[in-house]
Parts: sequence; C-alpha cells; structure tokens
Amino acid sequence: MEQIRITKRFTFEMAHALRGYDGPCRHIHGHSYVLDVTLGGRPVADPDDPKDGMVIDFGELKAIVQRTVLAYYDHALVLHEDERAALPAEHPLFARTVFVPWQPTCENLLQEVVSRIRPEVPPHVRLMHARLQETATSWAEWTPGTGPFSR
Repeated sequence: MEQIRITKRFTFEMAHALRGYDGPCRHIHGHSYVLDVTLGGRPVADPDDPKDGMVIDFGELKAIVQRTVLAYYDHALVLHEDERAALPAEHPLFARTVFVPWQPTCENLLQEVVSRIRPEVPPHVRLMHARLQETATSWAEWTPGTGPFSR
C-alpha cells in the first residue's frame, strides 16, 4: 500500500518582539498564526480496527499539537530570555510570558514547534512537513532532511 500524507491546520494567537531588531518588529506586537502539520504513513488495513483506513486519527494529531504547542504558545507573549528584567515581576498583564533562549522569529518558532511535536508522533507515522504562517503573506516551512537546514 502507498504512503499517504495527512495534514491538519491549527490556529493560535501569539505576541512577540524581536530583540535588537532594526525594524518595527522590535516592539511587542501580535499575530494570528496558522500552523499546518503533515504526517505520513500507511493507512491501517484492518477492518476490525476502529482506525481502519486512517494514517492517524485526526483527533490524535489534534491532541498532540494541543498538548505540545497550543497549550504553551496560544495567547502568550514570547520574548528572548534576556528581556526578562524589562518586565515588571509578577504583573498580571505578563502572566503568559514565555522566555526563550532564541530570537522569537517565525523560523525559530517553527523549529521549536517541530521539536515539540516530533517526539510525540506515534512510531507508525512520520512528521513530513510543517508550515507556520505569521501573516497573510509570510510563513516558514519545515521538511525533514540533512545538512545545514536540519535540526
């Protein structure tokens, strides 16, 4: 049987600021992100299995992304960890601030998303592609590989 790819789309809201950036994105601002996650594998071929005909149940993929990505980043403010001292400690406006050791660009966020999802994918399927759209006209894409662009 041929391999099939399945894709599920997720949306979340997140704010960030780019530390040391020389443009307007150095200020706190938000985006409505669109995340597409593609898994590949062979559909279950067992009429007695409730997942017969599925590569993976879309509900299982949804639970993985909810637990590993959305619960962490949805409605959060993401800043580089060197900005921690700039925020008032314990202020309720900043209760969902996530400090990261990397510049919170779309590209780096996508790599982080992939690193969170990958270990949770069942062994009979493979993470094949991920796409994170930051604006209507801008996004980053990830595919597995080797060389300077793999992580």
